[in-house]
Formats: sequence, structure tokens, C-alpha cells
Amino acid sequence: MSLFSCGRFQLDLSQPKVMGIVNVTPDSFSDGGQHDTLVHAVAHAEKLLKDGADILDVGGESTRPGAAVVAIDEEIRRVIPVIQALSSLNVPLSIDTRKPEVMRAAIEAGVDLVNDISALEGQGAIDLLASTQVGICLMHKQGDPQTMQIAPTYQDVVLEVGQYLAKRIELALNSGVAAQRIVADPGFGFGKCLEHNIALFQSIDLLGERLGLPILVGVSRKKMLGEITGQELRERMLSSVVAAVLAVQKGASIVRVHDVRETVDALKLWKVLK
Repeated sequence: MSLFSCGRFQLDLSQPKVMGIVNVTPDSFSDGGQHDTLVHAVAHAEKLLKDGADILDVGGESTRPGAAVVAIDEEIRRVIPVIQALSSLNVPLSIDTRKPEVMRAAIEAGVDLVNDISALEGQGAIDLLASTQVGICLMHKQGDPQTMQIAPTYQDVVLEVGQYLAKRIELALNSGVAAQRIVADPGFGFGKCLEHNIALFQSIDLLGERLGLPILVGVSRKKMLGEITGQELRERMLSSVVAAVLAVQKGASIVRVHDVRETVDALKLWKVLK
């Protein structure tokens, strides 16, 4: 049994877990504006939980390519009421943020996991997380959301992503964060072209072995799927589900998705029929 220590929860990652996305934003690439009020966000989260989500990931700032930075106070205003409203549900809650101030507020409000695209590079973030028992997702990105897709370059994307994540993991461990509290995310689409994304996807198992930690994969509805299939954003549900199953087959322990019910059903079939 592989346990992920995640705040109030010990998650058994010997079976893949599905993280449902709750974007409390007006401008996220896929569902911006659909759940940007407390009532709508809570209703969406409850639906995802009913559909089989194992984790709910709440985000108040879009990190899509070209997205504008959201002020700290505004991001807190968006996410904290949602977290407070969901904290009584028996489900791990995650905050998707790169700002230490938002992390602190979210932890105080009851989240169990900090999902940071900046891998705790924010000033004071590692020390903050080391003083808690919440889980941590460290993600790789090249550049910032405003410019990361202009001209991403690597000599060896798998090697470089792995080296970056290994360094961030080492810093967290040296600061007192237990290894069982950490998962790693290669950061599909965050400063990567299609060629880079494909190479990383094909090496999910290798990355997991090199890092010695569970891997979280988020490719749901992303541009890479459209580039492969020719589908527009709203047509990518099927390709997203297939990609999630393939990610698990390659060794991913957690898949972060928009389409929870379809992904959960597909993974049930995979488990029985594989």
C-alpha cells in the first residue's frame, strides 16, 4: 500500500485517484465563469463528489497561457468561502495556488493539499508548508503563464523536468516535509510544446521511478489533446478521458480532470478489463 499523507486523510495510492477541478475564476481556459460564485462553485463541487471524485481542487487564479495575475486579496476572496463551505464534506480539499498568502489562508480554512504550479518557489512557501501536515503537489513549469508558451525550449525535456522536480523535492525534505506528503506533477502544457508533452507523457513511469514519489497528471481538455485530435476545446471530453486512463496505465497515481464521472467509469473498466 502506498499512502499519501494529505491533511486529514491518508490516501491509498495503490489505486488511482481522481481529482475534480473546481475553478472559481472568470477566465480559466475550459470552464471560466461557470462556477465563479459561491453557490455555483459549491454545487459543482458536490456534483463532482457525487460523480466519484476522490479529491476536490479549488482554484481562484487561472494559470492558462496568457492569463493575467490575480491580486492576493482577490484570490483569497474567491476561494476561501468555497473551501469553508466544502470543509464539512468527507473529501480531501486542495487549493490550486502559487501564492504563500493564499496557501496560509486556505490551510486555515481547512484544505488538505496545496497544489502549486511553482513548486513552492514563493517566498516562505516551503517553511509554511513544513509547519503543517497538508499534502503538497510540486509542479514543473518553464516561465510564467503570461509568456510560457511563446518559445519553450529543452535539450532533454524528461531529464530537465526530472532534475527540477528532484531539486524542489530535496528542498522540501530538507525543510522537514515528510516524503509521504509529496506528489510531483510534470506540468503538461506549462512551458512545453506538443513534442515536449508527448515525451513527458511517455515517460510518466520513468519520472516516478527517478523521483521515488507518486505522479499527478493533468491533461484534461488541454491544447495538446486538440493538437493531436484536431478537436476544439468543447469536443475534448473523450480524448481527456482516454488520456487519463493512459496516464494511469503509465503509472500516474492521481489524475486531475474536469470530466469526473466519465473518468471514474473509464478507470473502473480499465481496472477490471486490463
